[in-house]
Amino acid sequence: MKLQWAPLAILAYLLLVQLSSAADPTRPMNCTDTTRLCTSFLAFKPQPSQTLAVIQSMFDVLPEDVTVEGENGRGYVFIKKNCSCASGVNEYLTNTTFTVRSSGGYVSDVVNEAYGGLTFLPNSTRTVRNGTVVWLRLLCGCSSGLWNYLMSYVMREGDSIEALASRFGVSMDSIEKVNGIVDPDNVTVSALYYIPLNSVPGEPYPLETISPAPAPTPPIDDLSANHVNHEAHFPYLWIVGSMGLVLVVIVVVGIVLYICLRSSHCCGEAQRGHSKDRDGQIRFHILRKPSFCCGSGRLTCRKSADWKQTNGDSGNQQITIPKALGSHVLDMEKPVVFTYEEMFSSTDGFSDSRLLGNGTYGSVYYGLLHEQEVAIKRMTVTKTKEFLAEVKVLCRVHHSNLVELIGYAATDDELFLIYEYAQKGSLKSHLHDPQNKGQTSLSWIMRVQIALDAARGLEYIHEHTKAHYVHRDIKTSNILLDGAFRGKISDFGLAKLVGKTGDGEATVTKVVGTYGYLAPEYLSDGRATTKIDTYAFGVVLFEILSGKEAVIRTEGTSTKNPERRSLVSIMQAALKSSPDSMSMSNLKDIIDPNLMDLYPHDCLIKVAMIAKQCVDEDPILRPDMKEIVISLSQILLSSVEWEATLAGNSQVFSGLVQGR
Repeated sequence: MKLQWAPLAILAYLLLVQLSSAADPTRPMNCTDTTRLCTSFLAFKPQPSQTLAVIQSMFDVLPEDVTVEGENGRGYVFIKKNCSCASGVNEYLTNTTFTVRSSGGYVSDVVNEAYGGLTFLPNSTRTVRNGTVVWLRLLCGCSSGLWNYLMSYVMREGDSIEALASRFGVSMDSIEKVNGIVDPDNVTVSALYYIPLNSVPGEPYPLETISPAPAPTPPIDDLSANHVNHEAHFPYLWIVGSMGLVLVVIVVVGIVLYICLRSSHCCGEAQRGHSKDRDGQIRFHILRKPSFCCGSGRLTCRKSADWKQTNGDSGNQQITIPKALGSHVLDMEKPVVFTYEEMFSSTDGFSDSRLLGNGTYGSVYYGLLHEQEVAIKRMTVTKTKEFLAEVKVLCRVHHSNLVELIGYAATDDELFLIYEYAQKGSLKSHLHDPQNKGQTSLSWIMRVQIALDAARGLEYIHEHTKAHYVHRDIKTSNILLDGAFRGKISDFGLAKLVGKTGDGEATVTKVVGTYGYLAPEYLSDGRATTKIDTYAFGVVLFEILSGKEAVIRTEGTSTKNPERRSLVSIMQAALKSSPDSMSMSNLKDIIDPNLMDLYPHDCLIKVAMIAKQCVDEDPILRPDMKEIVISLSQILLSSVEWEATLAGNSQVFSGLVQGR
């Protein structure tokens, strides 16, 4: 009888061991919660030619998200990425894009070689060409156990669990538990393992390599033979050594000052004195070397020799700044000052043929300024507050999804802001009756990409700038498109600083913005938080899906009194059912007919649900922009995969092989 129970006891024991292993909180979480978001790290060994800029582009991160292994390390960098559970594949993944810089080869082979095995990409027989942009996912990990982070590490020849434990300051036991390793002496080369960490790995990426001046080496005396002589000469040696050290410090300080002065001059830094003329105006005598730069380094700086002086004077120029601006306008981070004559000539005398559009705060003209296309906003001095707000923000924040400010000009009556030119105009012009406006309709892939671009721009000003900002006027007319239809947020005239408080970010302000995009709590009490930008972004998503404007005018009982209804109310009525019972029948009547049913239905429904969350009446329930970026990245990847299956349809296939 006892022998009959033995197999059952053994089976129960094995089951208990398996359950305890599965429930071990130190192992990577079971990927079931698609709402879970964590911070993870990826260990990557770059090639010598892969600079910080290349690494940023490959992993879609900011410079502060890249750390480097110490001097005695193996040349690895550690990439900080948000990680989440990807639905459908039950894997923790993070998204990025990769631009192919060679021709030939299969997608999977090229990508896996570039990322050293960190990619989650099925084998593909599709070949790539130079310039192709591949959307892909990287393997990451989330832990709910004893450690703060998990780092993805691809095992190489010569690596061992013992060596990794010593290298990263963790125990062998912890690595074995996280990865479920039974035999630590039997690991697989080229396989991915997780390294548990409690702190951020590595050191800050060395943006500049400066060798410190070597410290003077004290002489080594023979104490046994010259002890008396050494004591006699000690004060003398101490004085000489101190004087040498002071001399070294003076030389180093001189070099630093010289470098600072050169760097402040290379990109439009102004030297200025001031005096008062007979009219009492403050005049600034600006000695400037003109350049296309406002402190970002993203636009190419030009030497003064490349510029033509409009007044024929190659010397110093005297530019009058109205008293309304005050002297502090020039305290921004290297704004470039232009003259009125340059504004006038570059726009052909503000010709109507150069007019791009009219906004709340001025008119925008197309200009050709020193052989570079620009957009020039012309404002009256009554808009000084908005003018200063844009200069203050855009000379301090720089991102590929924010329109770049090049410089400004000012007279007694008018103010001018000079921006990079967005060749394809505004998102609004491509969504609302595009054919009559001479614009092309946007495909599904292009719409999701533009939405993701705008979300990234907002995430940047909300989370990653030194001072956090809320835009306060997000709308489709303020999302501009460059020549490749990539989105850029513009018009920061209403941007507001938000401060951290115990209750989150909140600043009470005067209600400004555009009707149809204003969050209910902002309308009621003027609370300007980042969540009011989230609300406005939700309205933009509804416009992208429907092709309709934020406020829809419908004919009422009287033709003289058309009814105005918000797009939010219309879309919310269509989305009343829960996501589980959602079907295209709920949305088919309000989807933009210009899409011609050429979109993956599941992806469209996901975008609609994100928009619904963004416009929730309770700001606490609205997602942060970083969550939206992750969700839209996954939707874009799924949409690209859907589009690739329809490559034979020329109307649909607009993405991967064309390098979109």
